[in-house]
Amino acid sequence: DLKGLIGVKTENIGHGVLGGYEKEGQVYLEKLAKEIGFEANRQDMSEETIFNSREINKEGNLGHNYKEHDRYNLICEYSEKNPGKTIVFNGHMDTMPAGDLSKWTYDPYTGTEVDGKIYGLGSADMKSGLIAPFMAVKLIKDSGLELPGSVKVMSVCDEEGGGNGTVNAVMNGIDGDYCVVCECSEKNMIVAHMGFVGFDVEVKGVALHAGSKWKGVNAIEKAMLLIQDLKELEHNWLMNYKHSMLPAPTINLGVIQGGDAASTVAGKCTFKAMAHFLPTVMSYDQVVDDIYNTIKTRAGGDSWLRENMPEITISQSGFGFEIDSNSEFVTKTKAILEDTLDREVKIISSTAGNDARIMQNMAKIPTIILGPASINQCHSVDEYVEIDSYLESILMYASMILNLSK
Repeated sequence: DLKGLIGVKTENIGHGVLGGYEKEGQVYLEKLAKEIGFEANRQDMSEETIFNSREINKEGNLGHNYKEHDRYNLICEYSEKNPGKTIVFNGHMDTMPAGDLSKWTYDPYTGTEVDGKIYGLGSADMKSGLIAPFMAVKLIKDSGLELPGSVKVMSVCDEEGGGNGTVNAVMNGIDGDYCVVCECSEKNMIVAHMGFVGFDVEVKGVALHAGSKWKGVNAIEKAMLLIQDLKELEHNWLMNYKHSMLPAPTINLGVIQGGDAASTVAGKCTFKAMAHFLPTVMSYDQVVDDIYNTIKTRAGGDSWLRENMPEITISQSGFGFEIDSNSEFVTKTKAILEDTLDREVKIISSTAGNDARIMQNMAKIPTIILGPASINQCHSVDEYVEIDSYLESILMYASMILNLSK
């Protein structure tokens, strides 16, 4: 079944702005879910819902295409009508694009088993984690045991576009007592991840022949002034904000585009950057204000930029995530897993953001990140999941279902 799901192309296009091919994967998973005994319901994506969440929760990324490829969430539930608690498992169907196919040793759209690993696009991020909760319920049923409570599995679209699928699901109402986001964690428990703000800055200049450079305004050179001050902002964050489990906050300059030729003064320059910030000790509003104020203050000190202010656009964002390591959910789950696996389960953090923040902050469900595979396999050529890791995640989820939902 995992190989079959890997064999279905479910790529996100342009970080969701241009659409995504999740539908065939959702159809595949719906059939599997119903065979196991789940109720499966399709949930349409709505730009209005994302807009409302943006206004209310400051979560959600606008302008994504859902209609062209018929993208939707799949919300599945299994219950034997026993009065126990509900565990929600969250996973995403979309993958990043495969990129240059010639660089892959094995066909990325075929689950290829070699030396105890399954290779293929999405094997780690995150089809192994997505399908494992279904297999956990099947394992419990095949063992002749009853589920004490209920299991919900969210197979969302557009996670790689910033989490809109889970935002949409939460805005439509998703409840439960505990949540497991089945992202890569190397079978350890992640209890914190960084928040992120992606932003684009457009700087205007005056273009003309470089022989008369002094008569124009070079937008690239003006952009460099702003970039230098953003580096100073990053340094100030480093000095002022610390977290016991996470590295210092950063601002990464990812793309810079400007000008037409070496012989022409650049009339426009755009740069794209991504800030990663710490949960709890830093807020989304503060980070955005710091970025805007840094750019506007530097622009205000330049005679050209002061009259031609750079345009700043937030392209993608998400809050940070953190759950208390000493909370009942975390400590109880750690004990259950260590008893089941007969090994230590570490409590760790992640620099990469995911939908745990949405489930914890918006849905208000105590949440951890726990899944097979390594984050080092995410968005990489020759992506793979170790078969033992995948099978162990099924066992972990089954044990949690039996013990936490009592």
